[in-house]
Amino acid sequence: MSRTFLRRLRWTSLRLRLVVVFALVALTAAVSASGIAYWLNREAVLTRTQDSALKDFRQEMQNRAASLPLQPSQNELQTAAVQMAHSSNPGYSVLLVGERAKGKPVVGYSNLDGFTLSDVPKRLQDAVGKKQDVGDSNAYAYHLFWQRITLHGKPYLVGGTRIIGGGPTGYMLTSLAQEREDLNSLAWSLAIATALALIGSALLAQAAATTVLRPVQRLGDAARRLGEGKLDTRLRVSGTDELADLSRTFNRTAEALEEKVSHMSAREEASRRFVADMSHELRTPLTAITAVSEVLEEESENLDPMIAPAVQLVVSETRRLNTLVENLMEVTRFDAGTARLVLDHVDIADQITACIDARAWLDAVELDADRGIMVRLDPRRLDVILANLIGNALKHGGSPVRVAVRIEGDELVIEVQDHGPGIPEEVLPHVFDRFYKASASRPRSDGSGLGLSIAMENAHIHGGDITAANAAGGGAVFTLRLPRDPADPADDQEGDRA
Repeated sequence: MSRTFLRRLRWTSLRLRLVVVFALVALTAAVSASGIAYWLNREAVLTRTQDSALKDFRQEMQNRAASLPLQPSQNELQTAAVQMAHSSNPGYSVLLVGERAKGKPVVGYSNLDGFTLSDVPKRLQDAVGKKQDVGDSNAYAYHLFWQRITLHGKPYLVGGTRIIGGGPTGYMLTSLAQEREDLNSLAWSLAIATALALIGSALLAQAAATTVLRPVQRLGDAARRLGEGKLDTRLRVSGTDELADLSRTFNRTAEALEEKVSHMSAREEASRRFVADMSHELRTPLTAITAVSEVLEEESENLDPMIAPAVQLVVSETRRLNTLVENLMEVTRFDAGTARLVLDHVDIADQITACIDARAWLDAVELDADRGIMVRLDPRRLDVILANLIGNALKHGGSPVRVAVRIEGDELVIEVQDHGPGIPEEVLPHVFDRFYKASASRPRSDGSGLGLSIAMENAHIHGGDITAANAAGGGAVFTLRLPRDPADPADDQEGDRA
């Protein structure tokens, strides 16, 4: 099965819930209607058959059994029973029970269904045999009692009455098999009708769900494309219902979002272009200023003591401005996507030592790294990362700074830990943000606020990451994770072109 079909069938699917609800409503309605129809027809059929048979039996008892003597003979009872059975419509079996002298019963019968006195329920015999108070003992008044029974797995109606004022007791038995067959056929017809109603409701529910959910599905697909950055996504609107209003609202929202993102992108591009242009424009005069400041620095010993501090200030601020311009140019390269890796296999211990030595930090850094750990990376960018992390630790945590190197699976892990006061919890999420300085919690820095963000960008271009945390024993810990053999972006581009 396709993933789309399975998704439509899951229990959380609105389509499935609509179909199930429609089906349950239809099933409830169909079962209720069928049950009521079956019950009404059952009562009507049984009552009609029952009333017809009992009415005929009552009439026959009144016409034939009531004319028998008080103590009829066996032949008289037999003849009357046969006559009653043969004249019955519908046909039924008859038992006539009379009494002779000394209370000995005499039975006459016309047996169509193997009907005997033992088949008559005891409760019915007791009801028929109970003495009735009627006032006029010579009247042919009588009470008729009946009961539905099952004999040999078949349904029957049994009735009984006793002639008031003297005479035989009569019982009749008629089959209800035909009525049961008719009711079974009716039950099957109603069951088939219920099943057809259920199937029809499911098909109608499917059609309704498709009609309702197709616009919702299109809206969901459009929302996903919008979330993927395809801001020109629009829905085709037709109709005037609520779904059409929802589609119009989506189109207006998408249009407003596209316009806002377009304006933001234009402003961002203008800002990037301004920073890049400014960095390039500043670089030329800074080169000249730097050259002059270096000359002044070399001659500072020969200058007037009142002028020497100003010269030193110019030199330091010029270097700081140079660093800021270089960082801004680096940031613009990352933003423009033009930064590239130049990968090489290096001994990580030698690389870290060279970084520390170049900045005269050998006495301030404790290096815990085994030689011979070879990693493929961009040495210049790793130097930038380490310089920013170690320099940041020395500024804010003091010396010594501990640098530990280890290998975890396919990753190179470098931890830089200082012994300062640590990083406040509210500052931790922002330490890699551009131009962010936690000056309220750490000594005031003369940095640009770009060092850690540049370090993070260089880690990302390697396919790695940097995290900041506070050590259990105090101080801040920056953890750099880099793949030991990152993919070369140049190779990926060549592969794409191929």
